[in-house]
Amino acid sequence: MSNIPANTPPPATPAGDRPHKEPSDAEEIYYNGSPLMRGLGVHLLLWPLAGIVLIVVPFLLHSPTIPLLVSVLIGLCLPLVPVAMARSVRYRISNYRIDYERGFLAKDIDTLELWHVEDMHFHQSLLDRLLGVGTIRVTSRDQTLPQLNLRGLPNPRPLYETLKQRVIAVKRSRGVIKVDPG
Repeated sequence: MSNIPANTPPPATPAGDRPHKEPSDAEEIYYNGSPLMRGLGVHLLLWPLAGIVLIVVPFLLHSPTIPLLVSVLIGLCLPLVPVAMARSVRYRISNYRIDYERGFLAKDIDTLELWHVEDMHFHQSLLDRLLGVGTIRVTSRDQTLPQLNLRGLPNPRPLYETLKQRVIAVKRSRGVIKVDPG
């Protein structure tokens, strides 16, 4: 048995004095998936509306020049465009990098290392807040991916806060120092 009272805080460690958690070697995934459909906002309304217009207009105009069957088929497919848009993008956000995968038939993947990040911006409109989604815009020094908009992320505020802390910790561990000109 120890003579230390139960409510005594543990002794301070060197890592406990630092404001940011030191990065470990293990990669930890914060988010892996496509943007949520509810994060597409106005696209969910406009594409089906365009499909309805494309179906209705040939009937109203009685035009033989617009092939009715083609118009109806395209009109029925237009509401699927937002689904294809959302499913053709995938984000994998970890404690060291952001992988941005896009493409429906062919795939492209860009990787943004967190130590390249210069700035981050969080945006959540009123509709986004009601739907529980948001956008994180990441600005970096990366030549292939200088700006990345992570749209339609679920529960985005905690992810934004975590990414801010990770960027600082990863830069500190790599010895990256930001120098402001002037």
